[in-house]
This record gives sequence, C-alpha cells and structure tokens, in this order.
Amino acid sequence: MKHLGRTIGRAAAVTAAVGVAGLGYASLIERNWFRLRHYEIPLLEEGARRLRVLHLSDAHLTPGRRMLMDWVRGLDDYRPDLVVNTGDSLAHPDAVGPFIDALGPLLDRPGAFVFGSNDLYSPTFKNPARYLWRDSKTDYGERAEPDLPWQELGAAMSASGWLDLNNGTGRLKAGEADIAFGGVHDSHIGLDRYDAIAGPAAPDADVRVGVLHSPEPANLDRFESDGYDLLLAGHTHGGQICMPFYGTLVTNCGIDRTRAWGLNRYGRSWLHVSGGLGTSPYAPVRFCCRPEASLIDLVARG
Repeated sequence: MKHLGRTIGRAAAVTAAVGVAGLGYASLIERNWFRLRHYEIPLLEEGARRLRVLHLSDAHLTPGRRMLMDWVRGLDDYRPDLVVNTGDSLAHPDAVGPFIDALGPLLDRPGAFVFGSNDLYSPTFKNPARYLWRDSKTDYGERAEPDLPWQELGAAMSASGWLDLNNGTGRLKAGEADIAFGGVHDSHIGLDRYDAIAGPAAPDADVRVGVLHSPEPANLDRFESDGYDLLLAGHTHGGQICMPFYGTLVTNCGIDRTRAWGLNRYGRSWLHVSGGLGTSPYAPVRFCCRPEASLIDLVARG
C-alpha cells in the first residue's frame, strides 16, 4: 500500500508539473509568439495590380503590452495598400492612446474599421470553461452602459481617414483599386443592423468588401447574397485554446469550428476570419493557436 501511495503521489506531482509548464507556455510564450499569415485570392480583373490587405483584429489591448504594440507597428514594413480592423481593440479604459500609437504609420494608409463588444465593455472575470457549452452573448444583457472610450477610439481612426463601417457603407481608393465597403456593428451585443446597408454591393467597384466583428452566418449570408467578394471578421480568437490534431473547440458564435480562423469560401464570397492578436486580460493564454494578423493579397483572376 505504501508503494501504491508513493506511485500515486509521483503521478500527481508529474501531472501538476505538466499542468504548470503548459500554463506557463500558453501565457508567457505562445501568447506573445505573433505570426503573420499570408493568403492570395484571385479576385481582380485581368491585368490589375495586386492589392495588399492587412487584416487586424482582437488586440484586446492593455497599456502594458509593449511586445504586441511594437509588433503591430512593424507591420507597416509589409506596405499594405489597405488596413481593416475588425474590432475588440481595447481591454482597458486607458488603451486608446497605446492602440493608436501601435497602429502608427498604418494610419497613414487607407483603412476601415468596425467595433467589437470589448471596445464598448471592459472585460470581466468569467470561468473560461463555460464557453464549452455556451457563448458569451447573453452576458451583455446584464451590463449597463458602455464603460470603455469607444467614441474616442472611433474618432481617432476616423480622423486618419479610416471608414467607420458600423452599420454603414463607404468607398475608398487603395492602391489602384476602387473598393466598395459595407459593414455592421457587433452582432454579439445585438447592435448589428444589416437592413441599414442592405442591397446589391456597388457593381462598378473593383472589389466589394464586407466587414463585421463576429462571423454570424445570418449576416454572412446577407453579405454573400448582396454580392460582396471578400468578408472579413474576427471575434473567435481561432478558439484561443485548441487541441493538437483536432483544432478549435469552440467559436463563441454561430460559425462552425472548421472556419474559426483562416480563409474559406462562403458561397460565392471569400471569408477570412482572423484568429486575433490578443486575449482577455482575465484569460491571458493561447494554446496551439498563436496570435496573428493576416496579409491578404488580392490578385488578378486567371
């Protein structure tokens, strides 16, 4: 019996050590191990010049995240023609200035944005395990007025010429392309109003881009039906904690887990869901799901 007790004790100690090591890796290493994904989509007319789109999402920034801010600022070196931010940029009342500083020279490029729920509402502690059986959408019914400076954030990006696409449309020239945009506010907190932008996307544009924070199929279906070529979303964090050889466990929204991140077809459209740059400060871990931004090169068909 003593031998059995020692064996069980050693097994428990090894299990605990592995758990601590895994948590340390997920929090200290992978959470700060940023990667830039690169995709190419044949969307433009024959002979058209490449259009490079930088897709950012889900920074969930707190003022002290210097590594994240420096990495984002360095993305300007890739010379994107267009920058699209699909929301959840903030996680602290004092994060607007640091986030705008992180964008830095990217703000001098054509851009567009929508908000996510965490641009309006500060993060709160939750048991992360509950996302295995429910999403967080119902949590916001319990919240009062927004407590993060989302208006300041939006004004700073708009002042640089970026399009505010929260339930809005717009048009920009980026590179040599004329781009028509439509966007909706975050469906996760019930602020999306697709009816405000409904209708065929501009047929005379070189490319039509739909922008949304949460990739809810109800909105994706309408963007696709209205003729948007490229749909950009975030919110999922790619699952944030994924299983080797299985992938994403949950998406925290209506999209299926096989499209929780990356580039996929969505009917006649292309859908790119960003795995995101950050995490809630109350769940500062990533496992088998590195933080990311994406460069999407739109090139000529054929």
